[in-house]
Amino acid sequence: MSTHRIQIKLTSAKEKPIPSNAFRSGDESLPQNEEEAEHLWQFHHASRHLKSLIGLENVKRIAYEIFALYWMNRQREQWGLKHEPHVLHMIFHGNPGTGKTTVARIFGQMFRELGILEKGHLVEVERADLVGEYVGHTAQKTREQVKKALGGILFIDEAYSLARGGEKDFGKEAIDTLVKAMEDYRNEFILILAGYSQEMKHFLAANPGLPSRFPIQVAFADYTVPQLLEIAEVMYAERDYRLSKEARRKLKDRLEAACRWSLTLPSNARLVRNLVEQSIRNQAVRLIRQAVWTRENLMTILPEDIPWDVQEGVTS
Repeated sequence: MSTHRIQIKLTSAKEKPIPSNAFRSGDESLPQNEEEAEHLWQFHHASRHLKSLIGLENVKRIAYEIFALYWMNRQREQWGLKHEPHVLHMIFHGNPGTGKTTVARIFGQMFRELGILEKGHLVEVERADLVGEYVGHTAQKTREQVKKALGGILFIDEAYSLARGGEKDFGKEAIDTLVKAMEDYRNEFILILAGYSQEMKHFLAANPGLPSRFPIQVAFADYTVPQLLEIAEVMYAERDYRLSKEARRKLKDRLEAACRWSLTLPSNARLVRNLVEQSIRNQAVRLIRQAVWTRENLMTILPEDIPWDVQEGVTS
């Protein structure tokens, strides 16, 4: 069976300054011309968003591996050495709210700026976008989504749902169409399959031809309570709010309770976002009753604003 590969290549560039911290400490392979300088600068510029994300150390390591491969292939090309193209189709597995879609979007931007992808856009789909209602309809729908993703990334969330109906389900037709598209457009898009870790494991085991086509498997770990607190503080700051010391302590208690209640933090960053938004609504109700507003109290979240019931932040 032939393999499908994304060729890492360099595109045209314009002059840009190189940030002083573009290289890791001790790196000596500085860019040797304007074209190389542009691409190094662009990657650093695009990767700042990824670097700024809380946690996700495994994801950041894989992103740097891809960049290092790109850079070394460029150096090998200049020295007349062979450089093997690598398959960049990926599996993202982890619980909801761990950043899978966000990272896929950042990867698209990075790969565009490195010349791996022409556009770098993200086309996010699920089973309903691919599976039709009659024979032949599924292949048509799947091909349409692939064509939308050409030059970018096709991101299939809950990909294991494509195999939930067994051999007679039209989901299998979608899988077969995707495999064919990976051959037909081997250098034109990247396919990312995403979902819960255990379900993705079963999905790949039930489709033995798939794992070898997705050599990059990225695990998205649940956030720790300190990381979720940091995420919450970022969310508040982005909205011009801040937690009082007592409110921060209460939010920490609520997140720890959620962890004890479910063994893992349900929905991860989604839970935090819901709690943040609920607390802001609670603060608005509290302030409108007070009828005394200052810059300070408009910005400050107090303990009574934090939902008492953790599930209030999810269901409200």
